[in-house]
Amino acid sequence: GNPVMPDQAGAVGSTSATSPDEAKSLAIRGEGAVGSTVDVTVVVVSYNSRNWLERCLSPVVHQSGDVLGLEVIVVDNASTDGSATFVRERFPGVTVIESNVNLGFGAGCNRAFAVAKGRTIILVNPDCELQPGAIAALHRFLRDHPRIGAVGGRLAYGDGSFQHAAFRFPSLAQVFLDFFPMNWRLTESRLNGRYPRAIDTTAFECDAVLGALMAIRRTAIAGTGGFDERYFMYVEEIDWCKRLRAFGWEVWHCPDAMGVHHSGQSTRTVAARMFVELHRSRLHYFRRYWPPATVAIARLITWIGCAREIMRLRRRAPDDASRERIRGCREVMRLVA
Repeated sequence: GNPVMPDQAGAVGSTSATSPDEAKSLAIRGEGAVGSTVDVTVVVVSYNSRNWLERCLSPVVHQSGDVLGLEVIVVDNASTDGSATFVRERFPGVTVIESNVNLGFGAGCNRAFAVAKGRTIILVNPDCELQPGAIAALHRFLRDHPRIGAVGGRLAYGDGSFQHAAFRFPSLAQVFLDFFPMNWRLTESRLNGRYPRAIDTTAFECDAVLGALMAIRRTAIAGTGGFDERYFMYVEEIDWCKRLRAFGWEVWHCPDAMGVHHSGQSTRTVAARMFVELHRSRLHYFRRYWPPATVAIARLITWIGCAREIMRLRRRAPDDASRERIRGCREVMRLVA
């Protein structure tokens, strides 16, 4: 997922400007446009991220000599902070696609996929800073392993601490541990969808990788049809990895591509809204892939978890953050009821 915010209507998919015809054009052109000398297209989907774009795009542009032809596309999701103008002035070689509505992360990516020329397409969050050699490492990994459709990089938070970048597909245990964390060992375990931290420095096959730093093989997008735009933000890359694997592609973690992910920096001010969007996306995923009985249990766990969180917050001295969080919990309870 990516720090993008819903418009006021907020209904998932309601803001998507991608018509069915545009969506069809996402059956993307072969292994790259005919005669294309572009190895890699880097895609950044941005919403009011102007303060981060310098730190995001500078390392990308500096790595342009590492591959044969680098194209950079920024999809601006109706920002109001002058992001698009800033990118055009500061990075004139970057293609800016401006949307007049906030499409969300997946639909924003699809807009870029439709025009991207690279054989490898690398998604980079606007609050992710690539470390030297990351672009070449991801491109090389896909080039050398033809069965791999997507590969994720290694991530650290802004303070240098470890961030999980590869995940197992969601399970009921994960839903439970999200609301009722037991202890650190369980939170870090496969029950919670995690791979061991110890293997983070090695290449390994995984269920899904985080969209903050993720390289995609162009032909894999052509086969699977890009991201499901019904996810406004969050979970869309997990859903896509699920479909990718169903088509016989592999998904891997590549430790040689490193990014510093100042995670969620541009969503801090709207944390409650992000909480709602996360659970809206999760519910869509559950309904799509799980049997109805399992979905019902997940909804019940979520409802109880939110009710418990509201009770906990009410015992504290009220402040704006806790009121906002209570509103978010109530909205999620309505969502899963």
